[in-house]
Amino acid sequence: MRKSLIGIGTAALMALFLFARPLSAQIKIGYVDSQKILEGYKEAQDAQKQLAEINKGWEDEARNMQRELQTKQDELESQSLLLSDEKRKEKEADLQNLYLRFQQYQQEKWGQQGEAYKKQNELMKPIIDKVQVVIKKFGADEKYDYIFDTVAGNIVYAGTGQPDLTEKVIAELNKTVGGAAAKGTPTKSSND
Repeated sequence: MRKSLIGIGTAALMALFLFARPLSAQIKIGYVDSQKILEGYKEAQDAQKQLAEINKGWEDEARNMQRELQTKQDELESQSLLLSDEKRKEKEADLQNLYLRFQQYQQEKWGQQGEAYKKQNELMKPIIDKVQVVIKKFGADEKYDYIFDTVAGNIVYAGTGQPDLTEKVIAELNKTVGGAAAKGTPTKSSND
């Protein structure tokens, strides 16, 4: 619902800009697909791989904790009739503490402000900043009035004649990481 309102608001704002200009003035509008840019940009791919490796380590640790929790739970169930009340309560408390540690671990790693969020921000922010610099450079060099991002939901319609700058941005970004575009990524847009 919120994205729809943002999209409608953006469309209304674009209409205002279009009609506020003198009729003789030409408006140059382009768009990019930021998701496609990140998928085609080598540095972003490397950061995503690094994040996946870090996350895999955390997931392995969480699985180990789950196994230990299950083992202790099974142990308690199988021995509950043989244990004294005191020993059973001690084992139940250990099980409860282990469960709380497991929940805390999950929250620390994947919670709203967890390590996964912080690590992604740490690795991706410089990349996103580079992408924005390249887009702004294209905008200034090619004299675009507006460049929109299709992923943000800001474009309701883009006619076939509207330039998609995505491939140009990917090519420019990949020049700085090794001189070649990412595997399978064309360097020329068909809408040029």
